[in-house]
Amino acid sequence: MRRTAPNFVAPRDACDCHTHVFGPADRYPFAPNRRYTPADASVEELDALHRDLGLGRVVLVQPSVYGADNRCMVDALHRLGARARGVAVIDDATTDATLGELHRAGVRGLRLNFVTAGKSDVGEARQSLAAAAARSARLGWHIQAYMPLAVIAALQDEIAALAVPLVVDHFSGARAAAGPTQPGFAALVELARRGHVYVKLSAASRLSDVAGCADMAHLAAPLIAANPDRMLWGSDWPHTGLDHRHDRNIAAIEPFLPIDDGHALNLLGEWAPDATLSRKILVENPARLYQF
Repeated sequence: MRRTAPNFVAPRDACDCHTHVFGPADRYPFAPNRRYTPADASVEELDALHRDLGLGRVVLVQPSVYGADNRCMVDALHRLGARARGVAVIDDATTDATLGELHRAGVRGLRLNFVTAGKSDVGEARQSLAAAAARSARLGWHIQAYMPLAVIAALQDEIAALAVPLVVDHFSGARAAAGPTQPGFAALVELARRGHVYVKLSAASRLSDVAGCADMAHLAAPLIAANPDRMLWGSDWPHTGLDHRHDRNIAAIEPFLPIDDGHALNLLGEWAPDATLSRKILVENPARLYQF
């Protein structure tokens, strides 16, 4: 789809903190237990997006369809060079030697994805966080978690005690229509205020039912006000779909959602109109967290 032109000039080294690359499928096979099958989304297409938006740095996040096989992401990191960082997925079979290789490739975090997997068990989340923290701490990495607000609230004390930074994806799935008083959102704001979590102000189109996502300002404002030093922005490109029904043909390619990435960046300009504030979110916070 046609992208809206940015209505502000992003500062030098501005970072898109949440993207994925896919394919080609014959080179990077998908995990058999995946929830969907995406089309190809190449490094060249990602580059074109960032030229259009005026962004200089990028974070690649390992998508769930590859499981703990990070080869597609790592190869993309090598191609993108020093302006790129990665967030990997590992399992019990991942060795410390492999973690070292991932670090040298530019990986700086481990991903836990509870939402796409349909998991909301608090005990399981507690164990996963503890295990990821133990392995992340050795390399100076962080944990990136996509978990429901209810889990965030239930584990508030454990999250505050983590020895590594925790990055919460996509507003932790908060719905714009439910507003800032929805259960669990106050816990997320408080964790951010105390510096215990980073929050990605990303995927607004997944969380809003209003054209243009104007209602997402009601969620962005209290988070940014709580602690602008813990806010990040990501495009969520290439916008995987949401048709993850168990009865669908898993081999059928699920089309990407037609999201206007220029408009998504302009939303951040509305939420953080001050140049100093937008520089924190787009440059300084990512540089600190991802070790650019």
